[in-house]
Amino acid sequence: MDAEHFMQSEILFSAKEKESLDWDTINRLVDANRDFQHFLNDLMEDIKVGKVKSIYDEIYEDEEVAQIKCKEKGMLP
Repeated sequence: MDAEHFMQSEILFSAKEKESLDWDTINRLVDANRDFQHFLNDLMEDIKVGKVKSIYDEIYEDEEVAQIKCKEKGMLP
């Protein structure tokens, strides 16, 4: 995604941890989004082999660092 098409977003509802997975929602996401299906396949494979061999997005603890990294990648103007 280039900087022209980047949109700011905000969290409207915080995520809540659940004891079990919502398989109805997961199945809808898989049907609607091939990227999500590939993500789940990679995740299941990593769980099977017991280590992370797939490539996932970086996680930034600091919002300022996240913004700098996103600008470097052309995701922010």
